[in-house]
Amino acid sequence: EARPPVLAIVVVALCVVSLCGGVAHGAAVTYNVKNYGAKGNGATDDTKALMAAWKVACAAAGAVTLQVPAGVYYMGPAQFHGPCKASSLTFLLQGTLKAATDLSRFGNDWIEFGWVKGLIVAGQNGAAFDGQGAASWPFNKCPIRKDCKVLPTSVLFVNNENTVVKDISSVNSKFFHFALLQNKNTQMINLRINAPGNSPNTDGVHIERCSGVTIVDTKISTGDDCISIGQGNDNIDIQRVTCGPGHGMSVGSLGRYVGEGDVTRVHVKDMTFDGTMNGVRIKTWENSPTKSLAAHMVFESLVMKDVQNPVIIDQKYCPYYNCEHKYVSGVTIKNVTFKNIKGTSSLPVAVLLRCGMPCLGVVLQDLDLKFKGAGTTSSKCENAKAKYVGYMYPKPCV
Repeated sequence: EARPPVLAIVVVALCVVSLCGGVAHGAAVTYNVKNYGAKGNGATDDTKALMAAWKVACAAAGAVTLQVPAGVYYMGPAQFHGPCKASSLTFLLQGTLKAATDLSRFGNDWIEFGWVKGLIVAGQNGAAFDGQGAASWPFNKCPIRKDCKVLPTSVLFVNNENTVVKDISSVNSKFFHFALLQNKNTQMINLRINAPGNSPNTDGVHIERCSGVTIVDTKISTGDDCISIGQGNDNIDIQRVTCGPGHGMSVGSLGRYVGEGDVTRVHVKDMTFDGTMNGVRIKTWENSPTKSLAAHMVFESLVMKDVQNPVIIDQKYCPYYNCEHKYVSGVTIKNVTFKNIKGTSSLPVAVLLRCGMPCLGVVLQDLDLKFKGAGTTSSKCENAKAKYVGYMYPKPCV
């Protein structure tokens, strides 16, 4: 009978015991990226090492953890893709991932998690994604040019199901901090998002074509929208989030491109806005190539601290100097409630409802928004068939 060499038997036995780089804990197994060549010294490029460790973890069955221990991991663009065999796969970050600054290395994003079911991205010990954006911001022309080159988003989640992102920070992203694209059931818990107030397009969390997104217990200080809900989303729940500095919390912008999906069932509660450009805002473009719907939204129990535009619907949104006004927005706004919103406005107009086609079913209930300076606040409306309930300051549009 032919027998395999002794050395081969020893190697196989060792591989079973050590799981070829993994450590078993009962039914769970942990893979440490240091066992795959990652240095974590802030200088060596650890991109290939982390992707190699991910590939092994993704192929393992059961409850799997990919551990990134304390250290600074210098990284170019990395794709952590499935589908994976694991019933749950935890990316446990205990250090800092630090982005390369050479823009020629990047496409649309830096770190990409995609096509995974049961993914958990969790931080410990002050874990962070450091986008090193300050070196790139001068090259961002998007605030002034339509045909600009988009800089890379720090962390993109695409086509995942049942995802949890928790206890982690993002600092100084080159573009968006986090982006969610075509995901089902995503929870974002206890995030800390930071970039200077003048950093361009550094949205905290951008959501597009997703269903079932929850963002809770999170603090966002950045240069653009703290949270932006783009087209094609359903069932978005945001609670106990602090925003500022930044541009506030936006639904939109909507209605700019062909084939955009509806945005439905948005619930925002217990948010605080501190020194932001806007509070809660729905913004849509004129001249929309496709008709769509923005409906069934509730914004309630909000605190405004010196916010320029606390409550705003703007269906003539255009951030550029030269804008066409040929046709009204193709986005129908329907069944939107602003309820129990209190605080101060840094500009006299605290409530602006600027609709293209008449907005339907808009309700304002128990608003108390004082002007920070001398004088009073006011409301301004166009084509807004709003209903007013309870205490109203500023006074309703006549």
